[in-house]
Parts: sequence; C-alpha cells; structure tokens
Amino acid sequence: MTRMIPHFVGGKHVEPTGGRMADVFEPSTGAVQARVPLATTDEVRAAIDVAEAAQPEWAATNPQKRARVLMRFVDLVNRDMDEIARLLSSEHGKTFEDAKGDVQRGLEVIEFCIGAPHLLKGEYSTGVGTGIDVYSMRQPLGVVAGITPFNFPAMIPLWKAGPAIASGNTYILKPSERDPSVPVKLAELFLEAGLPAGVFNVVHGDKEAVDALITDPRIQAVGFVGSTPIAEYIYTTAIANGKRAQCFGGAKNHLIVMPDADLDQVADALMGAGYGSAGERCMAISVAVPVGEETADALAAKLTERVAELKVGPSLEEGMDYGPLVTRDAVNRVTGYIQQGLDEGATLLADGRGFSVEGHEEGFYLGPTLFDHVTTDMAIYREEIFGPVLVIARAADYEEALAMASDHEYGNGVSIFTRDGDAARDFTARVNVGMVGVNVPIPVPIAYFTFGGWKRSGFGDLNQHGTDAFRFYTKTKTVTSRWPSHGALRQAQGPSDGASFVIPTMS
Repeated sequence: MTRMIPHFVGGKHVEPTGGRMADVFEPSTGAVQARVPLATTDEVRAAIDVAEAAQPEWAATNPQKRARVLMRFVDLVNRDMDEIARLLSSEHGKTFEDAKGDVQRGLEVIEFCIGAPHLLKGEYSTGVGTGIDVYSMRQPLGVVAGITPFNFPAMIPLWKAGPAIASGNTYILKPSERDPSVPVKLAELFLEAGLPAGVFNVVHGDKEAVDALITDPRIQAVGFVGSTPIAEYIYTTAIANGKRAQCFGGAKNHLIVMPDADLDQVADALMGAGYGSAGERCMAISVAVPVGEETADALAAKLTERVAELKVGPSLEEGMDYGPLVTRDAVNRVTGYIQQGLDEGATLLADGRGFSVEGHEEGFYLGPTLFDHVTTDMAIYREEIFGPVLVIARAADYEEALAMASDHEYGNGVSIFTRDGDAARDFTARVNVGMVGVNVPIPVPIAYFTFGGWKRSGFGDLNQHGTDAFRFYTKTKTVTSRWPSHGALRQAQGPSDGASFVIPTMS
C-alpha cells in the first residue's frame, strides 16, 4: 500500500480530515511512491490554534535555552544526514551528494541562529536627560509562516524556520507537496532536540492552504520562495492583510566571461552552475555572456565538448552529475522552451530532448541542452526555464554585457570571470543585481550575510538569513525610562518645574 505523509502539528503526526490528496513521485523511475494530503482551511486554522497556544511560553524561554535546542538539532541532523539525503534525493531527484549539500546549507543557517542571544540584544543609552535612560528590545512577532519550494526541501525551510523560532516565534511550514517527507523529518528532529510541541508545525497543501495562511489575522509574517508570479501574489495578499512578507521569486542569472578569463575554469564553472541539480536552482547560471566574438567562439567549443561528457542518471547512483527533474510536467515545460528557442532562431548545440536511462525509461530525465546565438528578445533568454538548459548570449563589449545583466527583469544573481581587478571592481559596483560573484559561479552568501535578489526576484525590504532575518522576525520596542528622585537627592534638586505642555526635545 502506498504510504501517506501526514501533517505534523503539536509535536505529533496528524492524519488529514480533508479528502484531497496529491501524488509524490520517485523521479528516477516515474513511479508514485507516496501520497500527501492537501490541507483544508479548517486544518490550517487548527494548526494556527496550536501554534498560537504554544507561542507565549516559547517566547518567555531564555534565548540561551532556545539556542541550546538548535545546538542539539544540529547534532541530530548530522547523525541522520545520510538518511535525510537519501529521502530528499528519492523525492526531488537531485544526486545524493547534492542532497547532502542541501541539508548542510540549511544547517549553516541554524548554526548562525545559535548566536540568537547576541543577535537579539537591544541598545541602551543612559542619561539622555535628567534621570532618563532609553533602551530598546527585540521581541518576537507571534505566529509566523513559511511557504517553501520543491527545489530545496531542507535548506529553505531551515533558512526560514531557524531565525523565526530562535527569535521566540512559533512557526507553521507549508512545504512543497512534491517532496514533503524531509520537512516532516526535520520537524521530528526538532521535537527530539527539545523544541516544545507546537513551536514547529508542518501542514501540507496547495493554494487553499496558502490562502488560509496569508489571510489569517493571527499569522504575523510570511516568508516565501518560488516563482515570481506566486511570490508577487503572496506578497501583495499578505501585506494587504497586515502582515510582514519577504517573498523571493524567479531568476535569470548571467555569467559574464571577459576576454582575459581562464576559459577552462569558466567551462568547469558553467557545467556545475548550469546543469547541477538539473538546473532546478534559483541560483543556477542559465546565461553565459562571452565578451567578443573570439571569446564566444572559443567558449562555445569548450562547452559543447564538456556537455557531451556529462553523466545523467538515477539520483542515488554514484558518479552522476545530475539526476532527473522533479516531475513529468517539469520535463514537458522545459522541452517546450527548447522548441521555442529553435523556433525563435537560436542555434542548438546540444539537444537534451528524448533522453532516457536504460532500466528507468519512465523516469523524468532530460539531457543537457546548450544554445548559442541567443538574443535578448527570445523567450529562452527572458524567462526562467528551471531545467538543464544553458544559453550563450554574446556581447560585443563589456558595457553591453553589463547592461544585459542589469536590464533583465530579474536581479537575483550574477557573476563575472576575469583576471582584471579593475573590471571586477567596476562590475560589482555598477551591476543592478542583488548577489554578485567574482570568479565564483554561484554567489550564494554564507549564512551570516543575507541572501536576496533585486527587481522581480525579490519582494520585501529584508532578506533571508543573516541579521536581516532576525530583524524580519522581531519587532523593536523602545523604552524611555525615568525614576523620580526621593529623599536628600530630591531636596537638593529643588522644587518641580510643574507640568510641561511642550513636546520633549534635547534642547
């Protein structure tokens, strides 16, 4: 019998009460391996009830004790790392080693959040007026929610939940219904680490569950990662309902290749950044921008050679460079883009359509695809494909390359490969993109800096992880305190000046 992946609410598995279910596939074989419930509005509200009840006690818990729970959680995840990675790989399709990287990048944010006692400190000024001190404190918002995508089922839930619960909030996660098992496993490990029941909850679902979260008045903040249309919808709906929101959308990340760049290094970088995880990364490099025709011709030749050597197969088989896409619908969408690129006049150097793996013919595979002579008006340049498709868009000079990355509607990530420090310095200062790499193909910041794109890649004022996350999940209270003098000190100060009807100033 096909297993069912339950909700996790109040520290226990909760069977669904609604009738709607979705299939969870094994991408390597194409078979249905599990079923996941799609929560009703009432089920979401019941989970909010539980989180709301648990929040006051958790908020009152000493920040150091909250941090110790996170410390134990890190140990438990490391203990079960291989099990979690296999589970992730079997539902998502990324390779086993890539799946471990997914978990590890999430843990790095949890490790940063262990510093919550320091990160939550306020400020204090003494003697701002006669007998008057002013100080601030950071306090939790209450119940907050995260809506996370299929492509990082461990990393992004931990990016969202770590700062939220470290700050004293309770959390409701609505993960992707395509690969929901890892979030439930993480919830179980949080409970084992000592997190009180009801602080971290997982509710599966689709748009009905999302709408219930972003409209319920008890949810104080919402974090989302996914496509831009949905990011914009969740952001506008959440803020219209009085919530904080940070919503991150699509990307079209460029890698600028200057004429002085080491093309072997560039080719290696593009193979990993363009085709790793089958291109199902918001930070994937999907556009290579060689500067000058000589650079472009040489790069195209190297990439064509390297693409032919890529190994594609079952996600848990050793030695694979990447595995299948997450669903058959994803394969069909990407193959549609490949045909569209041909129809619009791009040169197809490698065609991944029709790719299959012996013994896994029903798996969701797509071979590596490479286009050249792509122009900025083509759909394969303008739109996020989210698959193993790399395009070469040639630039006549540096200024044109800079403009291509800066003018694109997405502003998530960009990289430049060069030996010229002056060019790199100018590029990092001028490019209109949120995250920039210099000779680094995937410029994902480390956990104590913040992650976030610009333009239509990000909605909201504060980014993910780093200190921004603690600002997002807390509210600042400022206290102005005066203790009137008594006894001898009061007599020495003389009589009171009486009531004042003027706004207080420092004059």
